[in-house]
Amino acid sequence: MSDTREFKLTKEFIELNKLLKYENVISSGAEAGAVISEGYVLVNGEVETRKRKKLRKGDVILFESVTITVF
Repeated sequence: MSDTREFKLTKEFIELNKLLKYENVISSGAEAGAVISEGYVLVNGEVETRKRKKLRKGDVILFESVTITVF
């Protein structure tokens, strides 16, 4: 079962690890860092290993069955 979400950006960007934690996809910052660095997270269809990747409007994040669109 997939979970599709939208995240409204109120600043210029949000860091990838913070978005995963904010959306309760991951339980802790350390866990977010681990799954990102191990290559389990896709940003715009590409594996992203930078924990602090700056996400902006239009970016699409996929982790397991959760898809988050930044708008």
